[in-house]
Amino acid sequence: MAGDATAAAATAPTGTGRRGRSTDQGRSGHGHGRRVRATYPGAAPAAGGVVCLLAVRRRRRWLALLAAVAALLIVGPPAAAHPRVTVVAGGLDNPRGLGFAPDGSLYVAEAGRGGSGPCFEGPEGPACFGASGAVTRLRHGHQKRVVTGLPSSAAPDGSSAIGPSDVAAGHDGTFVTVGLGANPALRDQVPALGDMGQLVRISRRGSTRLVADLGDFEAEANPDGGLPDSNPNSVLAGGRFQVVADAGGNSLLRVSAKGKVSVLATFPDRMVAAPPFLGLPPGTQIPMQSVPTSVVRGPDGAYYVGELTGFPFQVGAARVHRVVPGHKPKVVATGFTNIIDLAFGKDRRLYVLEIAHNGLLSGDQTGALIRVGSHGSRKLLLSTGLVMPGGLAIRGDHAYVSNCGVCAGTGTVLRVALH
Repeated sequence: MAGDATAAAATAPTGTGRRGRSTDQGRSGHGHGRRVRATYPGAAPAAGGVVCLLAVRRRRRWLALLAAVAALLIVGPPAAAHPRVTVVAGGLDNPRGLGFAPDGSLYVAEAGRGGSGPCFEGPEGPACFGASGAVTRLRHGHQKRVVTGLPSSAAPDGSSAIGPSDVAAGHDGTFVTVGLGANPALRDQVPALGDMGQLVRISRRGSTRLVADLGDFEAEANPDGGLPDSNPNSVLAGGRFQVVADAGGNSLLRVSAKGKVSVLATFPDRMVAAPPFLGLPPGTQIPMQSVPTSVVRGPDGAYYVGELTGFPFQVGAARVHRVVPGHKPKVVATGFTNIIDLAFGKDRRLYVLEIAHNGLLSGDQTGALIRVGSHGSRKLLLSTGLVMPGGLAIRGDHAYVSNCGVCAGTGTVLRVALH
């Protein structure tokens, strides 16, 4: 999910993807499209488990890592009790990113609840595939699933799904990212996952068309130079192109209307103190990944990228980066914990949504909505009642938050008065 990095805006020769599709590699000189056997380490290594720790570092599976905590803690989301909060949609399956259309309709990406299979051994046990991913539309107070049958994988109870991650609706069409959270080679081992790790376009009739296979791009170009891993998360519609934050690949990608992919930025690991429960010598430093979960365009025209951070999910370590194509990303806001989404309000201020305000390893599912002041100050707007929220959008004087983003059938969308 994001970090200090050098931009890699230059595009490279066209290559052939996993299923023979042509993609612009945008190679930064590190990856060679190598294939490695997918492994499934636990999200939190045991004390002294250095091998497991290194495996976690390489997985970059933010949703899978999240499942390690959520699997033990999942409960139904509480009713909104805050006087400024209203539930505007319910009964959602693992709701994630939100996006407003030009006509004022609000679209919600639902990661689904997996299905009857095929099943495979996931990071926290069995995971099963199913075509349960969806996109829901809220219009004039009415809720309707307008797209169904999208790919999804989840725990047997349907929680902590990976599937549709975000939706961007504009005059040029509606675009949806479909997550993967794994080495793209896993799709060869489990062919049912073949349509995951992609950016798709939704027609007015609800059918889908592939725009770009971002898993193929990660396998071939591997912009950040680590083991191949792709989890397309946030998507920003940009007219002639879309911008995607690949949380697994630690990269910000530009996708043209013809599906040509190039790299806008990569976000490298940082060295941080090892948590005591690993049993490592005092002062030991371990790598923590950026994991960029969100991208928005700011009032200044630049891209702003929020990072979840990887293991050990340090409290206060998540940052917001400002990215101008062709320039090195710049950290512009710090002190957050496990950022899941960003949005700018009509006041031109940045709003940050945290999926776990006290950290993903804290055992506390409480999220937070925070407003960033002009000099970097932070004001907590809402925390009570937010249960692992998954997405944020702002329209007028209200923020809209998808709540319980790891819950099957009990996810909601909240409307939060900002003033």
